[in-house]
Amino acid sequence: GATAVIPPRRNRVVQRSYDRHLYKERNLVERFFNRIKQFRRITTRYEKLARNYLSFLNLVCTYIWIT
Repeated sequence: GATAVIPPRRNRVVQRSYDRHLYKERNLVERFFNRIKQFRRITTRYEKLARNYLSFLNLVCTYIWIT
């Protein structure tokens, strides 16, 4: 039941339709995950406890939101 959100290539013979609004949201989420990966402590998950990891993740998200 999944639908394609990625736009087709321009040289494709049969062009398939895609939702531009959904693609914009998908792109936003992917860029956000790439920004999170810049923080080494989050990427390598140094924290052993899930609550500590979630706390640092919240801290990083707040930092990204502010800047």
